[in-house]
Amino acid sequence: MNAEDRLDAFEKMLTAVRTNYDQADNKMKQMKAEGKKKSATYRQLAGSKMQYRNMLSMYSLYGLIGEDDI
Repeated sequence: MNAEDRLDAFEKMLTAVRTNYDQADNKMKQMKAEGKKKSATYRQLAGSKMQYRNMLSMYSLYGLIGEDDI
């Protein structure tokens, strides 16, 4: 895989991580408003959101994205 292909793959992965983070966050907000904070689904979403947040933090740590991009 050449450098251009690697960069393209990284950009696709970053977009997917951001999208999944936002989707989990939005769904959690919706469930919280519905009073479903103690459900298994809510807790799974919280775990996923934390995982995506950690990935974004690692990208920031290595200078691949800015702190404002998280």
